[in-house]
Amino acid sequence: MASSLEQIRAEVLKRVNPSESKRKKVQDLAKKLTSEVEKEAKERKMEVDVRVEGSVAKNTWLRDCPEIDVFIRVPKTVPREAFETVCLEIAKKATEGYEQIERFAEHPYLEAIMDNVWVNIVPCYKVKQSEWISATDRTPFHTDYVKQYLDEKLGEETRLLKRFMKGIGVYGAEIKVGGFSGYLCELLVLHYGSFADVLQAAGNWKEQITIDHKGHYKKREETKTVFEEPLVLVDPVDKERNVAAAVRKDRLDEFIAASREFMKSPSIEYFYPPETVALEKTELVNKIKKRASAIVFITFGGSAVPDILWGQLYKSQKALRNLITNYDFNILGDTVWSDEKSLNVFVFEFESRFLPNMKHHLGPPLENRAGCESFLQKHKGADSTVSGPRIEDGRWVVDVKRQYTDVVELLNKTLSDGGKRAGVAEIVSKAFAESVQILVNEDVMDRYSMSAEFAKFLTEYLEGKPRWLRL
Repeated sequence: MASSLEQIRAEVLKRVNPSESKRKKVQDLAKKLTSEVEKEAKERKMEVDVRVEGSVAKNTWLRDCPEIDVFIRVPKTVPREAFETVCLEIAKKATEGYEQIERFAEHPYLEAIMDNVWVNIVPCYKVKQSEWISATDRTPFHTDYVKQYLDEKLGEETRLLKRFMKGIGVYGAEIKVGGFSGYLCELLVLHYGSFADVLQAAGNWKEQITIDHKGHYKKREETKTVFEEPLVLVDPVDKERNVAAAVRKDRLDEFIAASREFMKSPSIEYFYPPETVALEKTELVNKIKKRASAIVFITFGGSAVPDILWGQLYKSQKALRNLITNYDFNILGDTVWSDEKSLNVFVFEFESRFLPNMKHHLGPPLENRAGCESFLQKHKGADSTVSGPRIEDGRWVVDVKRQYTDVVELLNKTLSDGGKRAGVAEIVSKAFAESVQILVNEDVMDRYSMSAEFAKFLTEYLEGKPRWLRL
């Protein structure tokens, strides 16, 4: 295994380590961008400290996806409104002529594509450690901390870990992914010592995993009173912050499982999984029919800033799941997909689209005399009563009519006005009211044919296994 693992390491490092020419291109672009930001800030008479942060500053970036993070550090005296608006104006002017995308986390920032390189220009306040005003104020301290300990060798180990996480689909702390950030990867390598050691340790993780690299807390029990997430890595520069707070439980579970499988049988496919080939139309229809279930697709238009959009999609998915189960429909699986431009899709799969006209409704036990009286008064002779009331196993029961026997009817009725009363998030609710369409099984073929990315997504859903899992 050791030989195989070493061969894979060597091959992946060839692909992820930046070449000298690529390093120079990225460094020159970072200098140019920093200079432009400083120039624009000076013209607005704003005293700022402009720094390159993130993976480029720490030398942990991957050759095929460099991302330059430029931070505009402004004095604490700058009002929040100016902090958000003026810094965004500076960023837009500094990247004028290039594709620009306005993003939003705690506050607005700008993403741009310059010479095929993604750049982020982010404002933060110039503060002392622990005197944070905005969430991004910690980033320069993160950079300085990591650079103290991360040499060239550990930088390579970090690249291996990042590429592995990208390959298995758990890399990225944005809401859409809910996975591992670059900073988290760097700290895991610093803590465990190498890529392989991180995976070896992860394969044994269970319950709440707590890593306190800096030793902020003397006892693990102390961290349990501060943090509740399934993975806790105490930020070395802020003991009140969990670096792994964005990692969802499902992403953590996927990483643990993939780590075990890789260490058992290493393969480069974990780093570079084969591209999904969308099913042909006839194959798709046959796969759906073979399942003999009801796959319901809720499609709608609309877009927003990605982090806001995905937050609203996940909130709405949860609300729809609660609505559906409250009416007794059994969900086999559910997920959500978006092209972040004009097409969004909720997918819910059911054992059956339809339910019987009546359902069994349990009343109180006989010893609860007042409850029994109330139950009988409500159900005796009621229009909703199909059968009963009667005694079964020491309690009253009744069979009542269902309000909805068709899940599509339930969804059509609920979503016709946007579904806000069911808990659907505002942006999604508005899009529902304007463009919602509910499709069942092969009725989705038109959507499938229109979007290659949606076709790949649906193919992966129907195959039902992670791409990294080797058979």
